[in-house]
Amino acid sequence: MTATVLLTGFEPFGGDALNPSWEAVRAAAAEPLPGAELHAVRLPCVHAEVGAALRQAVEEHRPDLVLCTGLAGGRPDVTVERIAVNLADARIPDNSGAQPLDEPVVAGGPAAYFAPLPVKACVAAARAAGVPASVSHTAGTFVCNHAFYTLAHLIATERPALRGGFVHVPYASEQVTGTGQPSLPVALVAEGLRAIVTAALTTTEDLRTVGGALH
Repeated sequence: MTATVLLTGFEPFGGDALNPSWEAVRAAAAEPLPGAELHAVRLPCVHAEVGAALRQAVEEHRPDLVLCTGLAGGRPDVTVERIAVNLADARIPDNSGAQPLDEPVVAGGPAAYFAPLPVKACVAAARAAGVPASVSHTAGTFVCNHAFYTLAHLIATERPALRGGFVHVPYASEQVTGTGQPSLPVALVAEGLRAIVTAALTTTEDLRTVGGALH
């Protein structure tokens, strides 16, 4: 049985010419993956639009698994997010110029959701594929977290059979030449995403291994 998988990445933001989350998602979906039919969708980096765009993509593709991705510039590896928070507190304006401060993603929604995904197993799968990866406990409070919380709330309230989560990716290598910023090649990130998809589809109980942080 082939599972339908929706992969999302973001359009560029903050003056960047590209967003490696979208480039990696496109690359990941371009090659066949055993047991999965992959669909790539680019989301707007706009608080007021991203939730509706994500819901529309879910309605269109009717996936068994949704894996949203976004850029976390400065991180050195692929990070699988564990917690989505009901908070929009933007350090910079989004692509519409809006900068929400201390607003809920979903009015009246729970303060947070744990990812409905075997987070540690996904990290282990990416590492086994040769991709640096780790667990992250915060997706921030910008549009990435907005998408993550929207997805988690949708699963919790309307689509309990759906599995999903969020993965942050580092800068693409070509974005940071000569800057000293950590980065990974897009092709390598794409392989990590494919490994994460396979783990998410085949793992029903997460690994009991250390994934916590001191700060």
